Amino acid sequence: MTYEATVELKFDATWTRSYTGFGSTVDDDMLPEEHYVITAPAADLNARQYFKLFEKFMLCVGMCPTSIRSGAMSLVFNDMVLEEDQRKVCAEYELTMDEDLRSKYEDFKKADEEWARLKKGPMGTVLEDDKPQFEITDPHGTFVTNKDTSNHQSWEERYWNVVRRYRRFASLTDEQLEGLAEYWEKQRADWGED
Repeated sequence: MTYEATVELKFDATWTRSYTGFGSTVDDDMLPEEHYVITAPAADLNARQYFKLFEKFMLCVGMCPTSIRSGAMSLVFNDMVLEEDQRKVCAEYELTMDEDLRSKYEDFKKADEEWARLKKGPMGTVLEDDKPQFEITDPHGTFVTNKDTSNHQSWEERYWNVVRRYRRFASLTDEQLEGLAEYWEKQRADWGED
């Protein structure tokens, strides 16, 4: 057993000229007859496909896309539809109903207050967004911090410090470097450093 179905949308229009004088340009702009027929197989169409079909039909007969969308939304958001069903559509399309704007605003205010609380530093001071409030040093003692630090070096200075270090130790052999490292570790132990 097979099931076949088609849906057909049909539009017929005729225009009869009511002005018989000459010099009228309206006649050039109007078609005396218009006939539109849109057919589609309807055996497996879902609701969205029906709406898409009807949208095409409405565009053919001269409706503007904004009016079509407004008409589709009026099917959902009117007094005859349960609010629960309206909220389901809102959740599906991430919409906010007018009745919920106040609570959404309160949620945003709470989030802003929480963010302001988290931004507070020690003893209630407010941290600045663009500057880190701590200092980090690399293994060679170079400060990597914000620009307000007095002994902060630019990346160029750090680069040239590394180049000078390399030049100073480049002539040493591996054994000499090992001996130098051992000597340095012994000195640190003598001074009581970890």
